[in-house]
Amino acid sequence: MTQSNDVLTHFDAQGQAHMVDVGGKSSTRRVAVATGRIEMLPATLALIQSGTAKKGDVLGIARIAGIQGAKKTSDLIPLCHPIGLTRVAVEFEVKAAESSVVCTATAETIGQTGVEMEALTAVQVALLTIYDMCKAVDRGMTINGVTLLEKHGGKSGSFVAGK
Repeated sequence: MTQSNDVLTHFDAQGQAHMVDVGGKSSTRRVAVATGRIEMLPATLALIQSGTAKKGDVLGIARIAGIQGAKKTSDLIPLCHPIGLTRVAVEFEVKAAESSVVCTATAETIGQTGVEMEALTAVQVALLTIYDMCKAVDRGMTINGVTLLEKHGGKSGSFVAGK
């Protein structure tokens, strides 16, 4: 599994949910990278690649949706801090042999709290947008493997999945 500090920081001493106080933390450059994939029928992937899906440029629109998702993370996740993002990048890799699209999102900020949630949200929203745009031809698409690949910055330092 992954590393753990055995403390759930979003609960106070009485077990009540609260937003973590980051006021005493130093502002540092923070970066997070997340990934996930959507699997589909080969014909659906062919529509995406050809740019002939009814709703338009699927990956272009999904990229913008992922960026918007990262910007709205604190509106979606109740105890997530609103942060000033300095960069969000959403990239796609078409895996024809696996009939899937892999999404990788990078989120960056200079601040007092990390951007893991923003990177993870960007991936999920981008993949959901692909589903939405293609569901008319393939309702059996599956989204899976959404995970944090790495994060850097802050007091806890770096995390790289699998290391």
